[in-house]
Amino acid sequence: MDVLVPLDGSDCSVRALKFAVDLARRFGGSLHVVHFSDHETDATDQILDRAEATLDEAGVEDDPELVLRGIEIRDADEVGKEILNLVEKEGYDHVVMGHHGGGVVDRAILGSAAQTVVRGETVPVTVVP
Repeated sequence: MDVLVPLDGSDCSVRALKFAVDLARRFGGSLHVVHFSDHETDATDQILDRAEATLDEAGVEDDPELVLRGIEIRDADEVGKEILNLVEKEGYDHVVMGHHGGGVVDRAILGSAAQTVVRGETVPVTVVP
């Protein structure tokens, strides 16, 4: 099982990463961590560093794939579509991602990458609040 974990640096995405570590262990799967950004900054480095620290803390011995993917538009729906494209291209079996749990107004205005991925119905998706 290949598990994809998109990170945005939020606490819920770190909780999703911890959940994904456990899922991959239980099913003998491999972990793939991705962060989408329009360009690399100190913030993106901090997100990837936090992911590495979380994986070290969880005792993950193998280095999972940690990838920074460039994206021009950072709209949540576009990020969701990029995740779906990556799933299709790389053949991942499962996506685990965090969701901020914003209200109806937040989702209507900002959209939700998790919502886009779930509605894509390409692979099973676990959404961690």
